[in-house]
This record gives sequence, structure tokens and C-alpha cells, in this order.
Amino acid sequence: MQPAGHQVAWDEFRAAFRAHYLPPSLIELKQREFRALQQGSMSILEYVQAFIRLSQHSPEDVNTDPRRAAHLLGGFDPTLLTHLGCRYDSFTELVDVAIDMEHRLSQAHEDQRRKRLASTLPSSSSQRQRVVHRASPHMYYIDMPQQQEQQLGTQQHPLSCSAPPRPPTSVPLFKPSAGSPCLTCGRAGNSSRTCRMRQKTPGSVPMDKEKNSAPKLGQLQYSQLEQVPESEPVLAGTFLVNDHPTVVLFDSGASFTFVSKAYALKHRYEITKLKQKYRITAAGSSINTNHIVRDLRLQVGKESLFISPLVLPRLGIDVILGMEWLKQHNAMIDVGSRTVQLCSSSGTDVVIHVPLHKYVSHTVNVAEAQTEAQALAKIPVACDCPNVFPEELSGLPPDRDIEFRIDLVPGTAPVSKRPYRMAPDELKKLKTQLQEQLDKGFIRPSSSPWGCPALFVEKKDQGGKRLCIDYRPLNTVTVKNKYPLPHIDILLDQLGEATVFSKIDLRSGYHQIKVRQEDIPKTAFSTRYGLYEYLVMSFRLTNVPAFFMYLMNSVFMNELDKFVVVFIDDILVYSKNEKEHEEHLRIVLSRLREHTLENTNSMPSSASEIAFLGHILSAKGVAVDPSKVEDVLNWKQPQTVTEIRSFLGLAGYYRRFIKDFSRISKPVTALTQKNAKFAWSPKCEEAFRMLKKLLTSAPILAQPDITKPFDVYCDASGSGLGCVLMQEGRVIAYASSQLRKHEVNYSTHDLELLAVVYALKKWRHYLLGNTCHIYTDHESLKYIFTQPELNMRQRRWLELIKDYDLEVHYHSGKANVVAYALSRKAHCNFIEARSIVRVLCCEIGDIEMPIVLEELYNLVLEPTIKDQIIAAQKLDKGIAYILEGLDEKKRACFTLDDQGVLWFKNRLVVTKDMELRKKILDEAHTSMFTMHPGSNKIYQDLKKKF
Repeated sequence: MQPAGHQVAWDEFRAAFRAHYLPPSLIELKQREFRALQQGSMSILEYVQAFIRLSQHSPEDVNTDPRRAAHLLGGFDPTLLTHLGCRYDSFTELVDVAIDMEHRLSQAHEDQRRKRLASTLPSSSSQRQRVVHRASPHMYYIDMPQQQEQQLGTQQHPLSCSAPPRPPTSVPLFKPSAGSPCLTCGRAGNSSRTCRMRQKTPGSVPMDKEKNSAPKLGQLQYSQLEQVPESEPVLAGTFLVNDHPTVVLFDSGASFTFVSKAYALKHRYEITKLKQKYRITAAGSSINTNHIVRDLRLQVGKESLFISPLVLPRLGIDVILGMEWLKQHNAMIDVGSRTVQLCSSSGTDVVIHVPLHKYVSHTVNVAEAQTEAQALAKIPVACDCPNVFPEELSGLPPDRDIEFRIDLVPGTAPVSKRPYRMAPDELKKLKTQLQEQLDKGFIRPSSSPWGCPALFVEKKDQGGKRLCIDYRPLNTVTVKNKYPLPHIDILLDQLGEATVFSKIDLRSGYHQIKVRQEDIPKTAFSTRYGLYEYLVMSFRLTNVPAFFMYLMNSVFMNELDKFVVVFIDDILVYSKNEKEHEEHLRIVLSRLREHTLENTNSMPSSASEIAFLGHILSAKGVAVDPSKVEDVLNWKQPQTVTEIRSFLGLAGYYRRFIKDFSRISKPVTALTQKNAKFAWSPKCEEAFRMLKKLLTSAPILAQPDITKPFDVYCDASGSGLGCVLMQEGRVIAYASSQLRKHEVNYSTHDLELLAVVYALKKWRHYLLGNTCHIYTDHESLKYIFTQPELNMRQRRWLELIKDYDLEVHYHSGKANVVAYALSRKAHCNFIEARSIVRVLCCEIGDIEMPIVLEELYNLVLEPTIKDQIIAAQKLDKGIAYILEGLDEKKRACFTLDDQGVLWFKNRLVVTKDMELRKKILDEAHTSMFTMHPGSNKIYQDLKKKF
């Protein structure tokens, strides 16, 4: 025991730790094993891993980089040493050279083997047609000799378009190279296809023996690609799928063909829902899917092969070609020569040469033979905090200053509900999950007067079900905690110039806070097997997010808005470079360890692009996460006001990415107003489709820099306000708002000023204290500060405007195509500007506008309007009455021209047709060539013509 206040030094702690957990005899044994370590039959990668693991017990032998390299070199295979044959002072350089040399030797040996094999095969007088394709990220090489029949040994297989030849049963579909390990059991020389362990793998049952009512089982062998040495036998290359460059993996361990959900959404492939569900086993867990993408075209040279893959979320590769597709095309895979031989639908034999891809795929249904320390060693920062990464929560969390409490409305009596009825399968899962939580100490049997029923809910994007409690009766009588949750837009604004990101998701975060002792009985829930109560926070309780947010803010108070963003149990670490990010990540993990907050569903790794809270974060800015807008894209036409509100709420989450969101959604929003009749019109359908389209093509928004000036573009129309916040030519955010009933009556000058005020209020947190430039298409706003006469409304707004350091500039509104182009991404400006010019020219051509010597803001009478007025005169009874008494003196002001058109003092007479009059007013006010003049200007212009 140490005296109170004694600070333990690191060397003292390490000595005590080793004395307790690592006895000297064990360390001596490991040191002898390390000094005797030889490569033997191991590959370079396996030998290096063993070297690193054992060297930890003998640090004095590897205390410098040259000594470490020399010790590694001494254990290499003698054959390899003859080719290396020199001194290496860098351990990393030695490993790289050794791996490269091992690959070269293996390739040379394989070439000699193929030559010997070719010389022993009987020669054939005829050769079948072969299409040789070399997969490459950039180019393809095609070699096409004349088409003949296949000859393999003494067996011949005629070519058929309808029924492609199958390979002989004696020839395996997957031919491993010499010394390559089995993908199922890991033993060298064994084949995954014939491995006995494969028969025990979950999900590998034959498809024809299952019942039609049960979900079809499948197996996924590969799920993620990571950069590793080139010696791994992974066949992955870049091919064209529907003319898109796509990373494709040939995987005989996968039951079906799969496509990444993110990849499918990115290229807007049509995802079809199946009636039959497929359950795919991966990493001991299962994933259910019933979505498929049909008839994707895989281009192999001049041949086109079609695939219909199942859609899986979080797939680490674009497309995986599994056994079902490989069997269909009689595939023969040779890992040694890195070739895949297929038979196309035309009967052509296609041989694909897959180059060494610097990736390796991790099997997810077979655990790798490495310890937890080896896994953590891949992430240097994680080595400092291994106890932050347990496989699962070990038990009850420690006592904290923060405890979850349930405060009830005064006078509330206990509420108890009978348990819900469950199916037999659900009862089995209920019993299992209850036992698991009892073993961990999360729950205990209860005799509480409270009791809410338990039920199962589907896990999102995963297979299986989660036990949840229907706490609605308890939540109704609970006093709500008002602790604020941060606005997601405000969190994302803190990222600034960050280029490296890491995301940490706490494992079962809510279970890491205890419930206050007197409130435990209130958490009781009733089941078929009795009454239980939670000792830790449970999902679905009304104040749980607020309490957990309070805990996270207290833990990371010193790091918030510097390099950490926290939203409930999601932690984002952001930095400007890799070196800085490593230090930031170290601080965050030490905070978690200090407060005994156990992480995570996955260990953190730095990335230049990451998904966080429904957004994609990168150095370019913030974009919409394609996987999150899928619900919006698949939304069917709303049938009730409630469904409309649900759709607008979901789409409105991304409204900052959509220009003129309020204007576009106005027809749909109008249906949600009080006493409005629900009638889904064509305008509603057009707005509904437009919003879904804009969400899929939303731009990347830049991150604001508060040290630089901002540009704000404002515009107002008769239906709403629109604003764009920009900085250095890049869009930061869009904002729009519909006009209120009283605002519709404002003059044009007041509406344009209202747009400026709306923008200043909307982005006050950006603009206040910074220089900003306001751009408007209403020129008179330039003189707002010197205007002598102002009404009361303008004076009130002017007081608000004076708080900002701003300058008002005039730009030419819709006549200026650059202003529109600026509302797009910077690299699209030129394309957008040219497209607008083409559209403008087409519209001018459609209206047959003549060349006139007038300014653009003057009203020019369109021939189509004039023709409609003339036609309306011939059918109007009032015009006919005037024409009958045209010779009378009192009607001398009226004249009739040669075409029979009635004029009044050189002004065209307009009938009382309200639709025609409304069209004239629209042309004079809202057309793209009039720029919204005021009421007096419209009247004076129309008075000259009508």
C-alpha cells in the first residue's frame, strides 16, 4: 500500500503491473520464443505479425530501428535471404521489400508451373474462342482468336447459347494457389469448397431444402476492403457496370450476388422490393434484405454479362459476385494465376485476368486468428486505451454524479398494463434477452406497482429484433426535462476547415447511466415470464436523451467546439491534418476511459469523408447522405394531412440544401392549413416530385469561416422570400419562407426589404460582427440609409439593419445569369450559366418576341396575347353592343381598324374575361422579363397599351 497522496510513476506502475499479471517465468519463456522465432512455413505477413507480438516481451532486443530490422532479417527463409542479401536500417523498408520479393518469387514459381503444365497437356488441332480481359482501373486489353470448341482433357463440351457448358465435376470451381490458406478454416492447402468447417457455418444450408415461408438463407464471405500487402489471394478489380467504374469482387464464399446500398443510390439504380426475404449471415449476426437491383450490365471487354444483385447496407465494396452468379456462368477461378474463366450467354469463353489489387477482404463469418491486442495494434491511438473497446458491456456502470431520475406530476398514481401477447418465436427471444440482461445486472425481478408492457421491434438495417418497453403510460405522467439538445446545423458549423474525421458511437450508451434508487420501481415492465425493473437507463423513457446529453457535455466540456462535436451518444472528432487528429483522438479516448464510458460498435479510424447524423462530411463541405433520403424517394403520394406533415418534416430536415424550398413546397403546404380542403392537384404532384428530385441532386455546402466576409443574395416575389448565403463564391446555405397573409399586401419595396431582414435574422449567428455584402435586384434599396421618408415599418426594420456591418449592392436580378449560377457549386458555374442562356433563348423564341428599341423593364406586347384579345372581342356581347352604335357621337372615342379590332384612343379594348385579364397582369408582373415592378408601374405600363 502506498501512503495517501503518493503519485505513482510510470516505471513503478509498469513494474507492479507486470509483477502481478506477468510473472518473470512467463516473460522469460516469451523472450526465448522471440529469440528463436524463424519464418519457416509462414508467409511474410504472418511472420511479421508474430514478430511484433513477441517483441513486446523483449524490448531490449528491439530498442532501435536497425536492431529491430536486423533481428527480423535473421529469421527470414534462406531462399528469401539470398535475394534480399543486404543490410536494412529501416524496419518498415525491410518489411515492404520482403513482401514485394515474396510476391515476385511466388509469381515466378507460378509461371514455371503453368509452363510445365502446358507442355504436358495434349495439343489440340482446334482452339475455342477466348476473350481475355484484364481488369484495370483505367484500361482493358482484348484478345480474340477464332471461335472453336472447348477441349479439356478427353472431354468435349459443345457450346450452346441457351445452356452454357458446365465445368467437369473433377475440376474444382475454385482452384487455390499452392500454399494459400482455406478461406473457411485458415489451413494451408485446404479448399474452402470442400472444407468440413464450411458445413458448420450458419447460413450455408441448401436453398432447395428450405420452406417457402421461411426467409432464404445466404452467406456473405467478404464485406470490407482494406489496404494490405499484395500477397493476399483476393480477386477484385475495376469494371464497368452500367457504364460506371465499379469495384467488383469475385467471391466463391458468398451465396448470392450483392450490391452496396450507397453505391446503388449514388448511381440512381432502380431498387425493387421482393416478396421473399433473404437472411444473410455475416460476422455471427444476420442481415435481412428484400431489395434487389435487376439487370445491371457488367462489361467485360466486348461481352456484356447481366447481374441482379441483392442490396445490402454498409457493404465495404461496390459489387460482390457470389456463387449463384458464378455457377450460372460456369466460372472457374484460379487464384494462383489470378484469372476468372466465365461462359457468356453467347457461348463465348471469357477469361478475365485480375491484376494484384492492393486490398484484402476480411471474412465476416470466420474469426481471424489474432488477439484483441493485435486488433488494437492496427490503431496506434487505441493501444493507449484498450479497456475502452470491450467486446460487450461487462455489467453495471460505476456510480456517477449523474443519475437518471423520473419526476412525476404531483398526484400521479402507479400505472400498470397487462403484457402484450407474443408469438412462440418471440417468446423464445424474450426469454433469451431477459436472461442476458439479468446476467449483466441491467434488470432484476420486481414487485413494483408499476408495469408497462414489453414488445419487440425490428432493428433498422440489421436482422433480428430488439426488446423494447412501451413506456407511453409512464411518459405521459413524467415531468419533462428541458435540457436542450443541440441543433444539428449548429454542430456542423463548427467543423470549419477540418479534413480528417473520426466517429465514435458508444455501445449501448443509455445503459451506462444508473437509475436513481427510488425511481427504479417506476421502470418496471411486465412480460409473459414475470415483472422486471431496470437498474440502468432504458430506451423509450421520455427524458433519457436529455440526461445522456448532459453527461456527454460534462465529459467533453473542454473539447466541445474545438475538435469534438457530440449529439447524444454520437461523438465526432475533427481535425485539420492527420498528426493533429491523432492527438485529438487520444484526448477523446482518454476522456472516455477516465469516465468509464465504454466504446463502441467499432473502433475509430480516421477518414477524409464520413457519414454523421444524416450528412456526409468531407473537406469539400456538407452533403446529404444518400442512404438517409431513401425514405423520401420511396414515399408514396400522401392521402391525408398527417401524411403530408410527415413528408414535409422529413424533407424539411434537408431544406438548407434546397433553393426555394418554401416556394416549391407551397402547393403541398397549403393543404395543411386549417379548414383547407384536401384535394391533391397536379401542382401538388409536381411539387411532390420536384422535392424528391432536388433531394437526390442536392449540392455540397461549404463550411463557413467567420473570419471572412459573407455575401447574401436576397429576392422576393408575390409568394415568398428566398435567400442564399455565400462565401468566396461557394454556397453555405439556402433559406426560404412563404409570405404571411398580411405580408402579401406589402409593396414591392417593402417585400424586397423584408427579404433582407429575413436573411439577417436567419443567419444572425454568422453575420453579426462580420462584414457582409447584401445583393438585391431592387435598386432603390441601395439608398435605404439615406432615404428621407420612411414609413413606420421601414423605420423599425432599419433599426435592426443598423446592428450589422453591411453594404447593399444592386444586381440585375433574373436578367443576370451569373447570379443564378452562383447558387450552384463553384465548379458548375460555367455549365449552369450556359444552360440558363440556352433556356432563355428558347423561351424568347417560343413567345416570338420581336426586336424593339425599348428597355428590358418596359412592357412589350406579345403577339399571342394580342391574338387572344382579338379572338375574345369577336365572342364578347359587350363588344358587339359597342360595334352596333359605333357611329353614334358618344362613342367617337372607339375606332375599328382594317382587321376588325376595336380600339379606344389607340389602346386595345380588353373584354371582361377574367382569365384573360389575369394573364395580362401576370405577364406584366411575374414574367421573367418584367422583374416584379410595383403596382403604380404596372398600371402605367398597362394603361399605355389597354
